[in-house]
Amino acid sequence: MKHPQSSSVRRMARAAATALLSLGLLAASQGAAVAQAKKTEKGDKVHAARPANIDRNGVLILIRSTLLALDQANKTGNYTVLRDLGSPNFQANSAAQLGDIFANQRKQALDFGAVAVLEPQLTLLPQIEPNGMLHMAGFFPSVPMQVNFELLFEPTNRQWKIYGVSVNLTSGAPQAPDTPVAGQQKPDEAAPPPDAPSMTVQPKKAAKP
Repeated sequence: MKHPQSSSVRRMARAAATALLSLGLLAASQGAAVAQAKKTEKGDKVHAARPANIDRNGVLILIRSTLLALDQANKTGNYTVLRDLGSPNFQANSAAQLGDIFANQRKQALDFGAVAVLEPQLTLLPQIEPNGMLHMAGFFPSVPMQVNFELLFEPTNRQWKIYGVSVNLTSGAPQAPDTPVAGQQKPDEAAPPPDAPSMTVQPKKAAKP
């Protein structure tokens, strides 16, 4: 017997998967939503993802049009165009619901305008997932903030339409370590006492998309 709220629960889960936002606090939701989008129907045979047959210009158009539409929606507070660019599953979210999903980006006045002129660096080359989705990820090496993205597109009427959008910003500028790197000791310098704390500089971890 199906629970009376099962339909609404499935719709809420689909809404979360189709327009997700990752800004630190929502990183876990990002991974869960992308994983959900990759699942195949129960009982289907799972195949490995395969490279997408799409040229470089087509990839750039999809990435830039999506991120610029999100940028303009955040700046104007009007998510109608972003919604219209999405697949029917993405459009299950109203423009008002998309506004709620991306509220934190809008409040922080984040600017993705750099994607219009910079070349994206892909960390995941375009590939077709077992469920037929076009999946890609990468970043725009801008400063001071680097734009990281992960996108899913659903085939609709022989076109790729937005299904999932994940965007987060990380520092794109080189950062100095908290403590200076210990250099070679000069002959006339006094050696530090035995109980002096060591100065170890940890390498900066690469930002995740």
